[in-house]
Amino acid sequence: MNAEALHVLDPGQAAGLSQAGMRIAGETVDTTHGPILYLDGITVSFDGFKALNNLSLTIMDGELRCIIGPNGAGKTTMMDVITGKTRPDSGSAFFGQTIDLTRLTEAEIAHAGIGRKFQKPTVFERHSVFENLELAMKADKRVRAAIRARLASDDLDRITEILDLIHLRDEADRLAGLLSHGQKQWLEIGMLLMQEPRLLLLDEPVAGMTDEETERTAELCQSLAGRHSVIVVEHDMDFIASIARTVTVLHEGALLAEGPMDTVQADSRVIEVYLGR
Repeated sequence: MNAEALHVLDPGQAAGLSQAGMRIAGETVDTTHGPILYLDGITVSFDGFKALNNLSLTIMDGELRCIIGPNGAGKTTMMDVITGKTRPDSGSAFFGQTIDLTRLTEAEIAHAGIGRKFQKPTVFERHSVFENLELAMKADKRVRAAIRARLASDDLDRITEILDLIHLRDEADRLAGLLSHGQKQWLEIGMLLMQEPRLLLLDEPVAGMTDEETERTAELCQSLAGRHSVIVVEHDMDFIASIARTVTVLHEGALLAEGPMDTVQADSRVIEVYLGR
């Protein structure tokens, strides 16, 4: 098992999530004004190097946003700030209108409804696909005692729905460790979906995939938009072009360009620092 996969089996972490739920109890994601994520003037420095430099970004509820940029542009640091892994030196980060992400722990942010898929798929390889989804289910793990509790019919329906969505229904009983790389990526996305997130951060979801897997992942990302807000960080420009609605380009920790794919591709600054390489 990989500790990064999901906080579902460590009793201490499970208790932390429970306490996190208590601390943010009563707070729901208020998107009445449209945005689900609002970053304003975020700056992060590491030993004098500005990984993020006065970055501002707004993601609308239900939006699919693609983030691109060269290595070192600040994409990973931006996701670290959103998920609470890194505290900004200055600036504000809000989930909806009222949830201040800079005041919450990683566990609290996950409980509030933000899920992140890292570049390398992290699944429970010695468990079946079905069991991975069951382990990831949003529930009180102390009461449910991990996978030993009997699943309610609506839980089974939810797992079946996710299996269909991620193209793994025929693999439900297969050990996760035997899946292809692309299938593991889909399973991890499915595990995040079991947590019922409002916002999904997908970090290079098609890295190492076959052409067919990449095409299916594009379909999956598009199907998630609307029901969820989705931020996709990726270097595969053909993949980005197949799903892009709005593209944000980062460079040296700041926003360089933003807009439809064709507009961004034609921007001389983007061509110089990224697309032309």
